[in-house]
Amino acid sequence: RTVEQYLRAFVHAKPSQWAPLLPWVEYHYNTSVHTASGFTPFQVIYGKPPPTIPSYITGSSPIDACDVVLTSRDELMRLLRKNLTKAQAQMKVAADKHRRDVEFAI
Repeated sequence: RTVEQYLRAFVHAKPSQWAPLLPWVEYHYNTSVHTASGFTPFQVIYGKPPPTIPSYITGSSPIDACDVVLTSRDELMRLLRKNLTKAQAQMKVAADKHRRDVEFAI
């Protein structure tokens, strides 16, 4: 279910181009803290926090193909964060519709 949500967030703008995005979905899943454990899957397996991917400075590679790939990767990660934040807000609104404040007398 979580992977499906990540895929939806990744491919929202380009639904026919999901296959090349699978490695990024896997990376994001493995480096996200899971509420049940309080750790990332990477941390659980390797005992240390996952390595971070530094942002790419456009034009810093002399190879044009690298520049294009790394720039698009950073744009994709920004879009992913935006889409996941939006989806999280929508899920919260949906969940809050069924919640009510309850007071208990002690």
